[in-house]
Amino acid sequence: MKPEHKAEMKARARNIVLTVAYDGTAYHGFQRQTPPVVAVQNVLEEKLQVVFGDSIELAASGRTDAGVHAYGQVVNFFTDGTIPTERIVRAVNSLLPPDIVVTEAHEGGREFSARHSAKSKTYIYRIQQGDVPSVFTQRYAWYVRRPLDVAAMQQALDCILGTHDFSAFRAAGGAPMSPIRTMYEAKVMVKEDDILEFSIHGNGFLYHMVRNIIGTVVNVGLGRLTVEDFQRILASLDRKQASATAPACGLYLYKVEY
Repeated sequence: MKPEHKAEMKARARNIVLTVAYDGTAYHGFQRQTPPVVAVQNVLEEKLQVVFGDSIELAASGRTDAGVHAYGQVVNFFTDGTIPTERIVRAVNSLLPPDIVVTEAHEGGREFSARHSAKSKTYIYRIQQGDVPSVFTQRYAWYVRRPLDVAAMQQALDCILGTHDFSAFRAAGGAPMSPIRTMYEAKVMVKEDDILEFSIHGNGFLYHMVRNIIGTVVNVGLGRLTVEDFQRILASLDRKQASATAPACGLYLYKVEY
């Protein structure tokens, strides 16, 4: 929510918490944009205002970029609207476009913030393998034709476990914050239909951090970098040492834990 409206919003009767899934292909990220540019937040706030009958300003667990998807984005907002909690999901979804869906709704405590109360997040990233790209996954996975060494990529991912300075995987342009983050889990799995799925769970993430890690890990999988090279890049704290950012289409905000 806008800082200048925070006191006004928090004076309202209810703090509503939603879990939202979306296909980010058609949107300029999650965060509210100035029309005619449209973000997921623009659409959500517009439809929520109809359902709740007052102005809505969302706080979100994170700002996904253009083309990034979500299974479990969490938002909260304050309202004097009286619609019962059990009717919110159906009412909001009846107004939303098909690429945005509210999956859960409940009333949170007065001090709950989707952003500031978050303890950890899990992102997943999908890659399609094979001789031919799939028309059915091109919006939802990065196509890499050459076979990837899954075991080597897992060894590289093991290097990020624990607490590190992730400056080497931090893109310019993000909000100023400490680059120190703790990763609890990082793994790659072979799924059906030639899909590789990476899962990274940590206490927080820097701007483009997951996509920069994946871009570098894929070069380990292609044999362009060794696991030792990956360790050196992490320790260098230098973004220029890491590989290009992986495409947005393969990234999903999977879950936020509180």
